[in-house]
Amino acid sequence: MSLNRSEKEAVISDVTSLAAKAQTLVMAEYRGITVADMTKLRNEARSKGVTLSVFKNTLARRAVAGSAFEIVGDQMTGPLIYGFSEDAVAAAKVVADFAKTNDKLVIRGGAFGGKALDVEGVKQLANIPSKEVLLAQLLGLMQSPISRTARVLHALAEKRGGGEAPAEAPAAEAAAA
Repeated sequence: MSLNRSEKEAVISDVTSLAAKAQTLVMAEYRGITVADMTKLRNEARSKGVTLSVFKNTLARRAVAGSAFEIVGDQMTGPLIYGFSEDAVAAAKVVADFAKTNDKLVIRGGAFGGKALDVEGVKQLANIPSKEVLLAQLLGLMQSPISRTARVLHALAEKRGGGEAPAEAPAAEAAAA
C-alpha cells in the first residue's frame, strides 16, 4: 500500500518530532519475527518509554535530515524497526535484551549524542545502568564516608568505656546509701 503525498508528509513530521525529542536511535532488522513476538517487543518498549516504529527508509532519512541522527542515514536500508528514546539507554536496552532471546531481531546500529553507533556500540550502551541505578550508586558513594566515620566513632566510644553510663545508675546508688 503506497502513501499519498499528505500521508508521507505526516509520517515525516511524526518522525521529525520523535527525533527532536529523542537522545538515542536504535535500528534493528526484524525480518522473520512473528507478530506475537513483535507485539511483545512493542509492549516492553512502550513500558520503558521507547517508541518503536517501522517506517519507509526514504521517509526516515528525510525526517532525520538536519538532526543528530542524520549520520546514520546511510545505514537505513532493508526492513528496519526504529527505536527512539528520550532516556539515553532505554532504546538500546530494550532492543538488545529482546535480541538476546530472539535471534531473528538483528541490531544494525544506532546513534547517540551525535555519533553513529555500530552493533557493539549499541550493546555497550545497553549495558550502562539506568539513570535511577546510577543515582542510587552515587548516593551510596556519598553516604559511604559518613557511615564509615559514624562506625569508627561508635567503636571508639565502646572501646573507651562503653559510652555514657545509664542515667538511672547514679540515682539508684545515691538512694541506696
